[in-house]
Amino acid sequence: MKLEEHLEVLAGLLVATVNGGYPLGFLPPLTHDRARHYWLSLRHDLQSNSRLLLAAYSGDRIIGSAQLAFSAWPNSRHRAELQKLFVAPALRGKGVGKSLMAAIHNAARQHGRTLLLLNTRRGQPAEAFYRQVGYREIGVVPGYTMGPAGERYDTVAFYNELSS
Repeated sequence: MKLEEHLEVLAGLLVATVNGGYPLGFLPPLTHDRARHYWLSLRHDLQSNSRLLLAAYSGDRIIGSAQLAFSAWPNSRHRAELQKLFVAPALRGKGVGKSLMAAIHNAARQHGRTLLLLNTRRGQPAEAFYRQVGYREIGVVPGYTMGPAGERYDTVAFYNELSS
């Protein structure tokens, strides 16, 4: 997928996700300009193949996205971090996230990655989703992230050991 061709749609989906209560590392309210800047900041990693950006489509319209960030260290070339998986608000609960996870797992295997790591805010629907698709909890980090008013949120770390 060519980032620049889909920049406005990706920015809109990210804004809707973050401002809808799923921060993905951002503080709401997220502006469209800030979302565009985020996506453009990924260009180097995408071009250097240290990150993959996957998209879910309905027809020719992007309805979700996920990323794999590859560890570059020699002793960790078997692992990657799943980042910023999200689905358009109106389409959540319809299997799009599961399809994205299947695509992420296939892409990870194609790149020789069999250990996937991720983290998510404790108590959010994503926590149950990751458990449902086979991820195992590593632990909880209390107060790992902060909200717009300075409130602290716990984060749950997960892993999944993929079969070859």
